[in-house]
Amino acid sequence: MSAAAVEHPCEPSDGEPPTLLEEADRLMEQLPGHRVEIIGGVITVAPPPDSAHAAVLTDVMIPFLSAGLHGGESHVLQGVGLWLPDGPEDYAIPDLAVVDADLDEHLIEFNCYDPAAFRLVLEVTSSNYRNDLRNKVVAYAQAKIPVYVIVDRRHTRVHVLTSPLTNDYDSHEVYAPGQQIVLPSSVGAEVKLDATRLLTAGRRRASREEAQQEQAPGGGLSG
Repeated sequence: MSAAAVEHPCEPSDGEPPTLLEEADRLMEQLPGHRVEIIGGVITVAPPPDSAHAAVLTDVMIPFLSAGLHGGESHVLQGVGLWLPDGPEDYAIPDLAVVDADLDEHLIEFNCYDPAAFRLVLEVTSSNYRNDLRNKVVAYAQAKIPVYVIVDRRHTRVHVLTSPLTNDYDSHEVYAPGQQIVLPSSVGAEVKLDATRLLTAGRRRASREEAQQEQAPGGGLSG
């Protein structure tokens, strides 16, 4: 998904400037189907994903479901809100997450949940790849998310980050097509991902979208 930083405030109705959460809520009403997040105190808006992005998510869910992670002590969810500790109103909506089964008991605000209930988050990049590879690495590390997986369609790699530090991860493994990925057992079961399958699905439209993004005037990326 391509993402753009939002800098224009809405007009205050009571003389006070809107909070970031109020602005995010307004944008979600105006742009149904878009993903609105606040990362590092900056609102980003991403349009609905393309079919290749969706295909990667379908493919990546299969091994998680086969491992029995959806039901019982955990669930595998798409698009669930994650409250972030790096700002008073920061939150993210990862493409996919493995969470504890009692997630509903960890609701904080704005339909977002305590990061302590998240075992893994996964992002599939589009033209906002810098946000996933940089800003969200910091945000998810600060939130102490144990495992962060990035299916990097731009560079045809899968990244697995583990052992969060203050602003980064202590371990960063990079996988290319042809390699098998074994995720840490901390997710709750043995899960193996096929890098070739995920990256092949993701390349169907990524090249064309990125070329259009780079040719467009002012086509910079947030973060």
